[in-house]
Amino acid sequence: MDDSGFGATGVQLLTEQGVRVEHPDFAISLTNEGFQSLLRDMTLVRRLDAEATALQRQGELGLWASCLGQEAAQVGSAHAMAASDYAFPTYREHGVAWVRGVPPLEMLAMLRGVTNGGWDPNRYRCAPSTIVIGNQVLHAVGYAMGIQLDGSQDAAIAYFGDGATAQGDVNEAFVFASVFNAPVVFLCQNNQWAISQPTNRQTRTPIFERAAGFGFPGIRVDGNDVLAVMAVTRYALARARAGEGPTLIEAYTYRMAAHTTSDDPTRYREAAELDAWRQRDPIERLRSYLTSEGIIDDDFLEGLELEANDLGELIRAGVRAMPDPEPGAMFAHVYAESHPDIDAQRDELDAYLSSFVEEGVR
Repeated sequence: MDDSGFGATGVQLLTEQGVRVEHPDFAISLTNEGFQSLLRDMTLVRRLDAEATALQRQGELGLWASCLGQEAAQVGSAHAMAASDYAFPTYREHGVAWVRGVPPLEMLAMLRGVTNGGWDPNRYRCAPSTIVIGNQVLHAVGYAMGIQLDGSQDAAIAYFGDGATAQGDVNEAFVFASVFNAPVVFLCQNNQWAISQPTNRQTRTPIFERAAGFGFPGIRVDGNDVLAVMAVTRYALARARAGEGPTLIEAYTYRMAAHTTSDDPTRYREAAELDAWRQRDPIERLRSYLTSEGIIDDDFLEGLELEANDLGELIRAGVRAMPDPEPGAMFAHVYAESHPDIDAQRDELDAYLSSFVEEGVR
């Protein structure tokens, strides 16, 4: 699809002022409980994000990649998935992991340094966070090709940022998905910045238009409009399940926080840009719409605030209470079976640790 009719931000069902609008190709109908669930999840994900950022600043976590401002792109797309679909996130998709049912403390354990892999991916149908840029896109395509051979009606969805589109892995994944007609959705969260590099350093054309060169459709959606993201992702997943192959979704959004807690965004972007995007806040947009329609009231919002406070307390206490792992645990899952090189390394570490004399012991 070309850019005509989509505007700068793409498909939109909810304006920046929280007014519902129609789109000729995409529509969505939800119960009041469905609308409330979207607001609840985005609000709680933002609280999780704020608590994790604070814990990292206090030295309780090694690193944190904020999803502030991207909650709609993540929660909306995850709500579009079937329970049996499989998500392949980066290191920033905390909203996806949340919707897939990953407990918040399991999201934080790896960044606390108490686990080497996060959570059980098959339990939640959500692969663990990956920091290697773009490699999860290949994983998603490989998984999709596999379930296609199995005759499954499921689909996979791969998440990545605008910077990852410059990676060979992502483009190779596009080729394989197209040629083999794999049941996969590519969801690029174009948050405008790949660390300190703006999108125009990654591409000369809109990202969604790249799909045409690989032989499948691309759609740009307002990534701060949770309803539009959900509708477009449902459409793309339905195409995949129907045997129509991959779709590239460009969710046009903005990273309102630093790239990670080791980054200082004030060195490369203007404060006015951030202020402008604050006016497009995805949570405020949905809250305004639901309030105007009488779908939520003060009691609902007060209950949600209490729930967010409880979540904050759980995260703060839970992270600090995480036990230190046994040093040898790092060797446990490198290979499925015993391996002589790994065994030798484990023995070397055991010997080294045994060489220390405990205080007070002669």
